[in-house]
Amino acid sequence: MSKDGNSASASGAARKARSARPTVAPGDEAGAAELGRRVADNLRERRRVSHLSLDELAKLSGVSRAALSQIETCKTNPSLSVLWKVAVGLKIPFAELIGESRESVSLMRRGEAQVLKSGDGKMESRPLARSGAGPGVEVYELRLVGHGSHASEPHAPGTRELVTVLQGSLKMSVGEETYLLAVGDSLVFAADQHHVYENPGASESRCHDVIVYRR
Repeated sequence: MSKDGNSASASGAARKARSARPTVAPGDEAGAAELGRRVADNLRERRRVSHLSLDELAKLSGVSRAALSQIETCKTNPSLSVLWKVAVGLKIPFAELIGESRESVSLMRRGEAQVLKSGDGKMESRPLARSGAGPGVEVYELRLVGHGSHASEPHAPGTRELVTVLQGSLKMSVGEETYLLAVGDSLVFAADQHHVYENPGASESRCHDVIVYRR
């Protein structure tokens, strides 16, 4: 094979490897690494407290044993949907999986929040508090690219969400019902069922999402 052929082959392999890597916010590799460390620590601790093996958690969450092992050993940056599945399997609020210990006062600057992305990169979720806004309450800023959508797995039983549109529009599918929301509109729904966030417009949609867990 020619030198140029070897170069093209190596280039193709490099592109394939890059495409397999988890998506993180541009220029935020350090933040992604810190998030991965916290998730790994929290996952190990919650499994220990719950006396769950990797195999048992795999059955409860729908995430494979191999993937859970990679998360615990910081060998991967899991997508938003995978983290949700793990939290549901552990029966804990999402913020307990990704957050730090709760303090009486916690300030988080905009640039300090680690943006989480869906597997296809069309939806971003930015936590607005390090460990949730309060016991059983979490608040996020959601961003959906034009004509993008994100299907969410059912959350823990009794979980409810309040979504308020700040920019653009949003089509929410909850169970068998569909709702079209404009700027300023809000929707409260039971999030322990399948639900889909969809941006029907060409420009970005931005929302605030409040998640309330049953205590």
